[in-house]
Amino acid sequence: MALFGIFGSKGSSEKKEKKELPWLRLTRMEQLDEIVEISKTKTVVIFKHSTRCGISSMALRQFESKYAIEPDTINLYYLDLLSFRDISDEVGIRFQVYHQSPQLIILRNGIAVHHASHHSIDANRLHQFI
Repeated sequence: MALFGIFGSKGSSEKKEKKELPWLRLTRMEQLDEIVEISKTKTVVIFKHSTRCGISSMALRQFESKYAIEPDTINLYYLDLLSFRDISDEVGIRFQVYHQSPQLIILRNGIAVHHASHHSIDANRLHQFI
């Protein structure tokens, strides 16, 4: 039996399904030029994630659980900023967004139209930028 839903329940047949999002890994500097071109016809999202940060992991899980956009509507890019720090730095310079982690950057027509970090990252706001 769950205690106020905190510890789960024994014998519960309900399992949370993990949502698989169509993440594209941002691993090459050349992809930034591609992203700019794509953003001229389609909304592009870059999620900058620190794999060593608990807050970043929580923000990513929350984003994924609330994401409800039709496939092929948005291109989602995942950037492991610890492995690709040079790309992370270039994202900040190119799109004129101060670096934070975790960070969500929304691009349209080659420019950042919205960015959020930490607890301000909200998948529900994406509909405004489609």
